[in-house]
Amino acid sequence: MSYQLLFNPIKINELTLQSRVIMGSMHVGLEGEENGLEKLIAFYKERAKNKVGLIVTGGAAVCPEGSGGVHFMSIHKDDDVEYWKPLTKAVHDVDGKIALQLFHAGRYAYKALTGYDVVAPSAIQSPINPDVPVALTAEQVEATVTAFGSAAKRAKQAGFDAVEIMGSEGYLINQFTSPVTNQRDDEWGGSFEKRIRFSLEIVKAVRENVGPTFPIIFRMSGLDLIESSTSDEETKRWAKELEKMSVDLLNIGIGWHESKVPTISMKVPRNRFVPVATAIKEAVSIPVIASNRINNPEDAEKILQSGAADMISMARPFLADPAILTKAYEQRLEDINTCIACNQACLDHVFELKTASCLVNPEAGRELELQIVPTERRKRILVVGAGPGGIEAARVLALRGHSVTIADQGDAIGGQLNFSRIVPGKSEFNETIRYYNTQLRKLNVQVRLKHKITTDDPLVHEADEIIISTGILPRKPDLIGIDSDFVVSYKDIFESRVETKENVVIIGGGGVACDLAFLLKEKGAENITMLQRGKAFARGIGKTTRWATLMELKMKKIRMIGGISEYKTIKNNAVSFLQNGEEHSVPADLVVYASGQLPNNSLYASLKAKGKQVHIIGGAKDASELDAKKAIYEGAIVARKI
Repeated sequence: MSYQLLFNPIKINELTLQSRVIMGSMHVGLEGEENGLEKLIAFYKERAKNKVGLIVTGGAAVCPEGSGGVHFMSIHKDDDVEYWKPLTKAVHDVDGKIALQLFHAGRYAYKALTGYDVVAPSAIQSPINPDVPVALTAEQVEATVTAFGSAAKRAKQAGFDAVEIMGSEGYLINQFTSPVTNQRDDEWGGSFEKRIRFSLEIVKAVRENVGPTFPIIFRMSGLDLIESSTSDEETKRWAKELEKMSVDLLNIGIGWHESKVPTISMKVPRNRFVPVATAIKEAVSIPVIASNRINNPEDAEKILQSGAADMISMARPFLADPAILTKAYEQRLEDINTCIACNQACLDHVFELKTASCLVNPEAGRELELQIVPTERRKRILVVGAGPGGIEAARVLALRGHSVTIADQGDAIGGQLNFSRIVPGKSEFNETIRYYNTQLRKLNVQVRLKHKITTDDPLVHEADEIIISTGILPRKPDLIGIDSDFVVSYKDIFESRVETKENVVIIGGGGVACDLAFLLKEKGAENITMLQRGKAFARGIGKTTRWATLMELKMKKIRMIGGISEYKTIKNNAVSFLQNGEEHSVPADLVVYASGQLPNNSLYASLKAKGKQVHIIGGAKDASELDAKKAIYEGAIVARKI
């Protein structure tokens, strides 16, 4: 594809950017780790050298009560100026540009993490936060405005090329703008004009502190997705007022963290929210950035060519592949490790107070730890099992210079990623399989499909070392009637070995069972019932997507029955069980068990007994859950140790 606009430089105030793509703000949590600054520098430097126009850092708190916690950046102390100078220098050394995001969490802050009372425009608690906020006094509001201005001055002194004011995603500025969270009756609330005054005064204070030529980006909420919040017309008026206050660039955010509409998961169609940015672009004359679920350079170019936006924001795609833009520029799209918007290692980690990484790229956030070091002695390595852990191990081993063969009894690489990719709304997994197919081919990895490895296989005898990545086996529950001819495992459904029936009962309520229910619904099952002993369904699914999964199950009228104390029998096309001391029965033309798995590790034990140098990773090592994130990470680790 010809990139006429994507790599066409653009000038923001007096700052020239080499491409029309910004790396959107992401909190990664490296700041709080040992050698955190060194790790953060390595993280940003790896991305800065790959044709990104501008990197926007994670949110830097402008005052301590507005911080996300100890693992967040800060810019409220004079000492912060010197602290961040090595970061800006490192980015500039590779010809990159970096902006600092000025951040205040408002009622999304946690007192347990900051040690300060949570503050907000009004004392209205967020449904996702345990703390009731304290309403800011008028004097405190003014002090917060001043804090934003002072923080911007420090950012400029530290060498940042621009600042982005965070006014979206339900944080403090957004809380002031919305009538849902701002119910003040003073000069900072009430009418729309008074509600946006906070944001405008902040822009004014920032401009006064950085001067007329320093770029100011404003991350504004284009769509709150909160009932009775800021209207579309008010949003356009807000954008116009921000432009009047000398904002140079509008970056359009979508949704609040408490919104009940998915905005960034893989089930959200690509480019879904571009029209929101377009509507704002039509209302102003300054450049506008489109964001959310844009993960493909070709899509980005088409958006720019259509005039729907002036720039593109990608955040998580730079976790998946730091060189995404370089590869596009060099016409190597097949080499891009595409972000699949799973959230499992990035946002879910952040909400669990862990360091962010990436399911498909475990090197993200581990740039100092997971480097590719050429091997000193080339070995013949056999990888048994072409699931997620096995293919990552094979890729890294080949990159390091080993001779690698990977064998699998299936007819395609990917293992249980091939189950995920056929679940409605999860087709992004096709990109991961495409990426690994490409890399194994280019790295001359010998791929042997439909090849079941035994202990006496010639490939075993030829190998210097062996990695076992044979995955899991579905656990067959010990229930009366489990061997009936209308009872199958989830694997039988995913591999299309049986026909879908009208009435289906799924034994299990975890992530696999949920995916199974969606697939069966698409295949035509009318009545689906999920049964489990526990009461909480969709266990094991991350915080950022579990709520949406449960909502979708309800929307599709999939029945969920938990708290089962005993399964009685499976017979006569029905499943009977005890719940709260009473016996119940659910009709079933088809029963599918998806209630756990066992490690498929028999080959490992046999090879170990024969004295072979053998390693084991992924589900074959620990089958507590189907976990591609863990498997890929373990593959990356073991491949660096051989």
